[in-house]
Amino acid sequence: MAKRAVLPWLLLALCFVALKQAFVPNAELRTEDLQHLQRRAAPEELPRRALLAALFTVEGAGAAGAAEAKTVLVAGATGQTGRRIVERLAKQGGLAVIGGVRDVTKAKSELGKSSIAIRGAMVDEVKAVDTKGVELKTLDVAKDAVDTLAATLTGTDALIIATGFVPGNPFAMNAEAHAVDNLGTKALVDAAKKSGVSKIVLVSSILTNGRGWGQENSPGFQVTNAFGQVLDEKLETEKYLRASGIDYTIVRPGGLKASAPAGGLVVSKEDTLNSGEISRDLVADVSIAAVFDSKASNKVVEIIEDENIQQPSKDKWFASI
Repeated sequence: MAKRAVLPWLLLALCFVALKQAFVPNAELRTEDLQHLQRRAAPEELPRRALLAALFTVEGAGAAGAAEAKTVLVAGATGQTGRRIVERLAKQGGLAVIGGVRDVTKAKSELGKSSIAIRGAMVDEVKAVDTKGVELKTLDVAKDAVDTLAATLTGTDALIIATGFVPGNPFAMNAEAHAVDNLGTKALVDAAKKSGVSKIVLVSSILTNGRGWGQENSPGFQVTNAFGQVLDEKLETEKYLRASGIDYTIVRPGGLKASAPAGGLVVSKEDTLNSGEISRDLVADVSIAAVFDSKASNKVVEIIEDENIQQPSKDKWFASI
């Protein structure tokens, strides 16, 4: 009787398998679970929760959110890296692309024209961006409350943060860097969590944690951090994001240049690069790839260019980190 009684449970299991394959294509019934069911003598010995849990084991569920992103918002869309990210996302197709900007009217004008921009020690040639198909929304990390930012992010699957304070008044740089690269970006992380964003890519900088691995006296750290102690501010935000519980990728580029890539991409682990340059074009490419590549999940990558190597295939960018 006991052996005959287990048959309905096996039939039920097979029904669950069929339903699972129809509605949860990434799930699979493990062979050992089915063998366990067959060995059971009576249904009262088969824990029902264990059966259901075994039947609906989904492989790779944690990385699915990033890979399935359909709506991507870029904070800092008028910046020199942000505008490149927006343009590439718009050309990718199949995505709803939102540019987060402080002033929508001004952003439409700025994105549509070429110019020369001076940012700290860098002089950038800014090219016009084709924003066809891009929705612009007001987003100001230095002024907006968390609830306001969360309302802007509602419906967004992935957030790429390409904000950063622009050095200006030397007597106000510390306060501005703290407001944008620390407090403002932390507020954006809080808003993303509140609005249900499943993936955050943060564009940061190499040597952000320079003090942590003995690089505080290196030329790269000294020069960059002279502008508002910005590396120290970025580090606080990186730590905050990593503790947020949201799937993240932190992209730390070397010195930024406006010209096209002149070499192959070097992707390294955190706290390993203290010099090197990289095209903003490549930074944009890596930031976008991090949204959709599950191998980038919860990782910190440092990137520069090397003229002596070939460009590695995109599927290998995050594989070794």
